[in-house]
Amino acid sequence: MRKIPAELCVRCKGNKHLCGLSSCPIVERFRTIVNITLKVSAKESIDGSTPPSVVVGESSYPRVSLLFNVPPGVSGEDAREYENPKDWWGKRSIYEILNLRSSMISNVLKTKVDDVWKLYEREISLTTVSENPVLSMSKVNGEIKPSLKFDGYLMPRGPSINSADIKVIENPKLSRLMEKMIFDDVKASQGVIELYKNNHDLYKIINALSMGLLGRKKSRKLVPTRWAITAVDSVVGKDLLSKVREYDSINEVEVYFQQYLGNIFHVILYPSSYRVAWIEIWHPLSLWSNELVISELSENYWGVYDFMDGGYMAARLAVLESLENRKRSAGVIIVREITKDYFAPLGNWHIRETVRRAMQNKIATLDSLSKGIEFVESRLSKGVNLKSLKSVNGILTQRTIDSFLDYQGKH
Repeated sequence: MRKIPAELCVRCKGNKHLCGLSSCPIVERFRTIVNITLKVSAKESIDGSTPPSVVVGESSYPRVSLLFNVPPGVSGEDAREYENPKDWWGKRSIYEILNLRSSMISNVLKTKVDDVWKLYEREISLTTVSENPVLSMSKVNGEIKPSLKFDGYLMPRGPSINSADIKVIENPKLSRLMEKMIFDDVKASQGVIELYKNNHDLYKIINALSMGLLGRKKSRKLVPTRWAITAVDSVVGKDLLSKVREYDSINEVEVYFQQYLGNIFHVILYPSSYRVAWIEIWHPLSLWSNELVISELSENYWGVYDFMDGGYMAARLAVLESLENRKRSAGVIIVREITKDYFAPLGNWHIRETVRRAMQNKIATLDSLSKGIEFVESRLSKGVNLKSLKSVNGILTQRTIDSFLDYQGKH
C-alpha cells in the first residue's frame, strides 16, 4: 500500500509551492480548521446533526476509536452536504470537499468491538444508517486536536476531540428493510446483498456493516471502516460476478470514459469471458509520485486477483453493475490516470462513482481489442505503451479455446 506523505502540502511534498499555486490548498483548509477549533474550544459540549458520518478506527483493535462526525451548530438537512458522495460527484471540487470535511468535528468515543448492542440501545449506531441527518450532543473532555487527516480509503476528516458521552437527540429514520436486517439473524454477507438488491445506498450498507448492525446476532462486532468498505465492494461484486460469468459475451470492443477530481478513467470492454486488467498511471507530482509510475493488477475468470486493492474493488463493482444490467459478460481493461490535480486523497468513493458514470458514457466502438487499446493510448495524458504492460500483453497473446478449435478445424 502506498504511503501518504506526512508533509503539510502533499502536492509539493513539503517544498514551497512547487505546484505553482500562489497558496497551498492544504494550508487554506487548515485555516478552516483553526476557525472551527476556536468556535468550539471553550465549550463543554458540541451539538449538531451528523450527516450521517462515522468512522470506526482499526488501531488498538479490539478496543477501537469510534469517530462520530458532526458540523458544529449545523442541523437538519443543511448537515447532509458534509458527507454526500453520490451528490457531490461532478458538482464539488477538491477544495470544496476538503472545506466541508475540515468543518466537521470528530467526536472520539473509545469502545470495544463487541459493544454493538450498547451502541444500538443508545441509538448511536442507528444514526449512521438513518435516511436523514440526526441531531446529537457530545459531552467532550480534553483539548481539541486541530489536524486534517487523510486516507486512501476514507474521506478526509477534520479536528477531533475526546467524547465522554454522545447523546442522540432526534430519532433516526430507518427504512423497513434496514430495520428488518438489524433484527434478522443471518450472515452479514446475506444482509449486505439483500440491502443492495433492494436499492439501498451503498454507503449506508457500509456503515451498517461497520457498526455491527448486520450478521449473526451472537457474533456481531464493530468492523473498522476501511475493512467494511472493501468488504461490501467485495461481497456485492462476488454476487454480481456469479451472474455475469454465465451471460453471453458482448460482440464488439467498447471504450468508456469519465474524469473527475484529477482522476481520468478509460474502460475497455472486449468480447471474451470475464477477466480484468487494472492499470494505474501516476503522473509526476501527483499524490504519491515524483515520477511516472505504473502499477498493474489482474483478475481471472474465477474472480481471483493478484492482491487486494480497495481502489480496484470500487472500480470493479461499477463495471460489474453495468454488465449485470446489460446481462452480458466481457473482458475488461480499466485504465486510471492520477494527475497532479489530485493533490489530496479523498477516499475511494470517487473511484466507484466516476467509473459508474464512465459506464454510461461510451465514446467508441471498434472491431478489435488491439485498436481499442491504441485508441485509449492516443488519449492518455502521458505517453504510455499499454501493450507493453504484462497484464495487457497477456490478454493480447493468449489464444482462446474458440480460436484454437477454429485453427484445428482449418488444418
